[in-house]
Amino acid sequence: MKHIFIVNPAAGGEDSSREIAEKLHNIDTETELYVTQAPRDATRYVRERCQTSGGEELRFYACGGDGTLNEVVTGAVGTPTAAVGCYPCGSGNDFVRCFDSTDFTDLGAQVGAPTRSIDVMRLGERCCVNTLNFGFEAEVCRTMADVRRKPIIGGHMAYTTGIVKSIATSRKNPCYISVDGAAWHEGDLLLAGVANGMYAGGGYRCAPRALPDDGWLEVMAIRPMSLARFAKVIGSYERGTHLDDPRLRDILSYRRGQRVTLESDRPFYIATDGELLQGSRFDIECLHSALNFIVPTKLK
Repeated sequence: MKHIFIVNPAAGGEDSSREIAEKLHNIDTETELYVTQAPRDATRYVRERCQTSGGEELRFYACGGDGTLNEVVTGAVGTPTAAVGCYPCGSGNDFVRCFDSTDFTDLGAQVGAPTRSIDVMRLGERCCVNTLNFGFEAEVCRTMADVRRKPIIGGHMAYTTGIVKSIATSRKNPCYISVDGAAWHEGDLLLAGVANGMYAGGGYRCAPRALPDDGWLEVMAIRPMSLARFAKVIGSYERGTHLDDPRLRDILSYRRGQRVTLESDRPFYIATDGELLQGSRFDIECLHSALNFIVPTKLK
């Protein structure tokens, strides 16, 4: 079995490759470290290692944020002898929040940890392990990418900065949505989300009923609202109480499914684990138990 740590030096506020290399020296297991060179390089590298493994068990550890995890997962899905773990050192790290009381920062615990079969969303050749967002949320991600390294408005404040900007520019987004082949929504939306994990945006509990291994996708749509109303309910969205909030009953729709289509008559952005894609139609499919995910031992 090979233990391969994939480090994204652009994740978070600083390059963590030296820190991770030092931690690996203290692990009594042979490890490899690969530092990515460009966007999507992790997918290329993981896929090539899987294709040339000869059936050997491989463990890939995504060292970065949700975007890095997304790239590693996309490269590993389809290889039954591959497993993926996460060392969270990015700006968001939302997917690992789904696993309560586990220490993903302990690299020694990661190496010896068991795996758990989880679901993955597939969009053509790309995968998504946590959340896929349309409309307001996708525009928030666009802003985050622009400001995440800037003082005051960047870093952990980047998501809030994105919200403030998107309130003014992205409250009406035309979209057609079908779920499991049946029409579900047509018209303007504030946002829509398809979720395998619970959290987005650095801790906003956008999909409180999601489980990463149940074979279902959580689908939510919220129609446009006034600024005053938005200000009153954003706290509910952050806490994850929005699905049962009576103040949103007339504009929020929710259901579960296994296949979802998002479509519009004009190109739009979606955010897949925080990574932006542009198109006019996206077909999303739930791949049940498609990935071996490494889950460290629970903290005492």
